[in-house]
Amino acid sequence: MVDEALRAARAVQSRLRDLPSRVVIYLILAACLFPEVGYPGVWRKLTGALAGLPVAAPTASALAQARRRVGSKPLRWLFDLLRGPAATPYGPAVRWRGLLVVALDGTTLTVPDSPAVLTRFTKQAGNHGGTGYPQVRLLALVACGTRTLIDAVLGPTTTGETTYAPRLLPSLRPGMILLADRNFAAQGLLSDITATGSEVLVRLKNGRRMPVLARYPDGSYLSTLGPVTVRVIDCEITITTTAGKHTGLYRLATTLLDHHRYPAGELATLYHQRWEVETAYLELKSIILGSRVLRARTPEGITQEIYALLVVYQLLRTAMADATSTRPGTGPDRAGFSIAWQAARDQVILAAGVICGTVIDLVGTIGPTRPGQPPAPASVTRQPPDRQTRHVQVPGTRPPHRPDQLQSHRQHRHPRAPSSLTTPPEP
Repeated sequence: MVDEALRAARAVQSRLRDLPSRVVIYLILAACLFPEVGYPGVWRKLTGALAGLPVAAPTASALAQARRRVGSKPLRWLFDLLRGPAATPYGPAVRWRGLLVVALDGTTLTVPDSPAVLTRFTKQAGNHGGTGYPQVRLLALVACGTRTLIDAVLGPTTTGETTYAPRLLPSLRPGMILLADRNFAAQGLLSDITATGSEVLVRLKNGRRMPVLARYPDGSYLSTLGPVTVRVIDCEITITTTAGKHTGLYRLATTLLDHHRYPAGELATLYHQRWEVETAYLELKSIILGSRVLRARTPEGITQEIYALLVVYQLLRTAMADATSTRPGTGPDRAGFSIAWQAARDQVILAAGVICGTVIDLVGTIGPTRPGQPPAPASVTRQPPDRQTRHVQVPGTRPPHRPDQLQSHRQHRHPRAPSSLTTPPEP
């Protein structure tokens, strides 16, 4: 796949080098598994298990030049090849009444505050989570059942989510139902979405006036959003967290007009699946990146790094979907992402299966490891991502997320010299 991506992007090296383009792509992808170290540290992890083989020892400057030489196009090509809802048999957790459930939403990634970066990416107005860094907007279309990426687009935060959204519409198909927040309830955007043949379930602002054309026995009513005929559902949703219960009013609109086939109560329950895209962003930003600032210090390098992150995330999610498909009744969204990520890190350090001629298996050790260790039972009420405790990030550090991590976090910021360096050696 990497060789084909390099050929398609015309990024194959023109002469034999210590760092061939293929190896540079491996380095960029592996860096997403080890965000806590620099590129020289990632190189040592990639080559540490290759005992007895002649291995290059490039400098940090050589690694930087190699990444610039390869560029971002091969990573974008790889993402376009791998993106999709995952090639696994669709079970009840993936489809709803025959429709593939997908969700659309955006997030931001923090990038270095360098002069080159500021020529394209700007700082957000106001104080967002305590960061004064520039940010990149990322908008993704996610398959809710597998949390795999169907498509994604990125760019400056000066452009809003609804402006980026039309670039993702070519990935919508008949047989899908798109879940979206009220930010995407613009009449023109909904009209463009329905033109793809995809169904829509979107939240509206509670105060939005909707004409009542007909009422149905399940409490929903027929209305219009510009040229689009919709069915409106007013519902009361209660969220249970450790802090107690919170009840709010939701107004939903859908292009599924048959109230017999698509009852209002089931649609209100289905809308909760929109949180899967928020969970995907949580996995990408908190587990993979560990709330860190991206490495790259140029706009092209940032594009390269983000597409590498998307490729690695998609590979992990695809492997998890393959692994859970061997356990009947276990949905891909019930597998623990952090364990799959750690399993992938272990395989890279061990250089597992890197010699030509060996069998390539994406599942690898994730297969036997992941299905036997499910997360909390589905009956346990999970806290929505936007209601979790927020931590102010200290620039250049990773904030502790649990009390039991506090001591190790302090040691990371204020390391003590090992005892072997302070005690005189034995005679």
